[in-house]
Amino acid sequence: MFSSGKPSTISLNNGADAASLSKLAVGGVVGAAVAAGGLFYASRVEPDNVEVKEVSLVLPRLSPEFDGYRIAQISDIHMDGWMSFERLSKLAKLVNEQGADLIAATGDFVTAKVKYVEGELTEALAILEAPDGVAAVLGNHDYIADGSLVRRVIKDAGLVELSNDFFTLERGEGVLHVAGIDNFYQRRARLDLVLSRLPEEGAAVLLAHEPDFAEVSAPTGRFDLQMSGHSHGGQMRLPIVGAMARPRCGRIYPDGVYDVDGMIQYTNRGLGMLWPHLRINCRPEITVLTLRTPAPNNEKAADEKADG
Repeated sequence: MFSSGKPSTISLNNGADAASLSKLAVGGVVGAAVAAGGLFYASRVEPDNVEVKEVSLVLPRLSPEFDGYRIAQISDIHMDGWMSFERLSKLAKLVNEQGADLIAATGDFVTAKVKYVEGELTEALAILEAPDGVAAVLGNHDYIADGSLVRRVIKDAGLVELSNDFFTLERGEGVLHVAGIDNFYQRRARLDLVLSRLPEEGAAVLLAHEPDFAEVSAPTGRFDLQMSGHSHGGQMRLPIVGAMARPRCGRIYPDGVYDVDGMIQYTNRGLGMLWPHLRINCRPEITVLTLRTPAPNNEKAADEKADG
């Protein structure tokens, strides 16, 4: 194959070739810098760039007394090495600043271990406050860590756990039911128990960690709104490709608002992260949901607000 016996050489005598190589070298440096900058943004900037997202939702059965009722939703805190006490405390204060009537926490308070963060998690969650309290359900990672211990943290922090349970809010003659199910991923959800005791009248909101549980709750026709987390919105979403990964039970309704057989499904992108601790085109989220009655009540309220 090398019959000539002459050594192989690469000539750089051609100025065009040398210029091309120089451009390639510069391009490589620029590319590396862009990659490094992207990594820095995904790991240090976007994870702390929390979006406070205002969403207005019309619930057909909502009593006029609850028109304008506001629920602040947080989800997927995943307290671990990244989600520190200081970071979570600041987020809790930011939630309080929204002035919601009720706060809903839809699971995954921790990632894999809770005993090392039990005290700090309890103290940070205790910062949350709203006139109608803080309602919570557990996520799959809470059970992976230690469900009973996470449950104790929730109780000690003053949160109201809704595991296959509900409570009813009253304003005048109007009522609003707030229900929750235990974790669907861990096969602990007992919607039948909730439905057996839930009054037939009045709007009902359901907290369910996994958004795809909407495929179960919506067909019952009893819930006006389901609030979930779990998916992190994909956590890393690339152009064209979309979400890099979607977890089981979070693939159908991964982010935002959906109409599921007449029931509204809302999926929050969460505050924390799973490994790798990166967010790309998927900012962490605090959602403020404003519940409205159907027209003309909501139109009247909007006119009054504009006149005031």
